[in-house]
Amino acid sequence: MDPAEKKVNQRGRKAVPAQYRRRRSVKKLIIGLSLALCAVLAVVIGLLVWKNSDSSDPAQTTPPAPDKVIHVVAGGNVNITDETVAAGRTDSGYDYAAVFKDVLPVLASGDVTILNFEGILTDAGYGTETKSAPVELLTALKNAGVDILQTANSYSVFDGHRGMVSTIQGIQKAGLTPLGTYASKSEFEQSGGYVIWQVNGIKVAMMAFTKGMVDSMGIPEVSKGCFGLLYEDYDTTYQKVNTEGITRVVRNAAAHDPDVMIALVHWGSEESDQASKSQKRICALLQEEGVDAIIGTHPHYVQKMEHDPATGNFVAWSLGDFYGDVIGTHYSVLLDLEITQSGATGETKVTGFDYVPIYLEENEDGTMRILRMEEAVLGYENQYLDRVSEQTYKAMKSALEKLKSRIDAK
Repeated sequence: MDPAEKKVNQRGRKAVPAQYRRRRSVKKLIIGLSLALCAVLAVVIGLLVWKNSDSSDPAQTTPPAPDKVIHVVAGGNVNITDETVAAGRTDSGYDYAAVFKDVLPVLASGDVTILNFEGILTDAGYGTETKSAPVELLTALKNAGVDILQTANSYSVFDGHRGMVSTIQGIQKAGLTPLGTYASKSEFEQSGGYVIWQVNGIKVAMMAFTKGMVDSMGIPEVSKGCFGLLYEDYDTTYQKVNTEGITRVVRNAAAHDPDVMIALVHWGSEESDQASKSQKRICALLQEEGVDAIIGTHPHYVQKMEHDPATGNFVAWSLGDFYGDVIGTHYSVLLDLEITQSGATGETKVTGFDYVPIYLEENEDGTMRILRMEEAVLGYENQYLDRVSEQTYKAMKSALEKLKSRIDAK
C-alpha cells in the first residue's frame, strides 16, 4: 500500500484512499447539480405562478375600503309665540326638556341635526310680540341633540341689526352653530356664507338663504350683505331671483372642495302645498351649481320630497313646523338624509331618505310636547301609560294619512 495512503491526518483520522476521494467528488458534483436544478425549477414555477396571477382578478386584489355613511337630520320651524314660550315656564324659570323628550332619540341620531329658528334672542321680553325666546329653549334643543340653527329666515332682523347680532351670539353661547346670518358684511365675506361640518371623514358644506323678512319689511342698511338672500325684490313680489348672490355663496363653498353640499332655504308661501315658479328656478340654479340637497322651510306645511337615486339630488320643499302653533298644522316630520361615500370610487351623494312623523300635543294646562306619531298611536291602541287623549289620537291618525300624500305628491 502506498505509504501516503497510510498517513494519518492532523485530526488523527486515516487519510481516505485516493480512489474513494475521486468517487466522493463525483457524488458531490451530482448533488450540486441536482440542487441547482431544483433551484431553477423553483424559479420557473414561481415565475409561472406570478405570470398566471391576473391583477384584475378580484380574488387577487386588495378589497376596496368600506363605504362611509352619515345621516343628516333636519326639522322645520321653531316658532316663538306666547304659547311656545309658556310651555316651558316653571316656578323657577324655564325648562323645555319635557317638550323635546320624546323626539330626543331622533334628534340625537343625526351626525348633524338642523332646525330653523324663527325667532331672536334679546332682553325685550319673550313671546309673540317680540319673537324673543328664553335661552333655556336653546339649551334644551342642544341637550336633545340639535347642532345647527338656521337663522336666515323671516325674523333675521326682527329687532333690527342689534337683534340679529344678539341672536348669533346667544346661539353660540348655548353651544349651537348659527347658520345663515353674520354680525357684519365683512364677517359674511370672510366666512364665504357657508360652514363646513366634517363627519366620519365626509366633508359637508352647508349654507342658508331666506326669501326676505316678515311682512315684506325692509333690511336695515347696516344689515345688508350680512346674510344670503334668494330674491333681489325681497320686499315686494319675490320674482327676481338673486342669481349672483346665490351663485357666489355656493361657489365659495365649492372652492373648499366639500364631498357634499346642502342648502337650507326659507322660501315659498305660507299655508301652501305648492312650490312657485321662482322656487323651481332657484332649485334648478342650486343643483346646476352642485348643491346635492335642498331643504325648505317657511310655508308651515309639509310639502313633497324628491330624490333622484342616479344623481343623488334631493329636495324637501318644506318640512313644516317642528315646534310652533302659528298657523298651518300640528304635524310635521323629522327628515333623515342618508349620505354615502363609496369606498371603491370616493363618490359621495345622497343615497336615501326617511322621515319620522311628529305631532305637537297641546295640553289644557299649557304644557306641550312633540311626539313621534307612530309610537304615540301604538301607545294609545295598546293602552300604555301616559298615552294621548282620544282627540289627539284621532288627529294623529288623520295626520299620518295626509303626510304620506303630501310627501309623495306628484
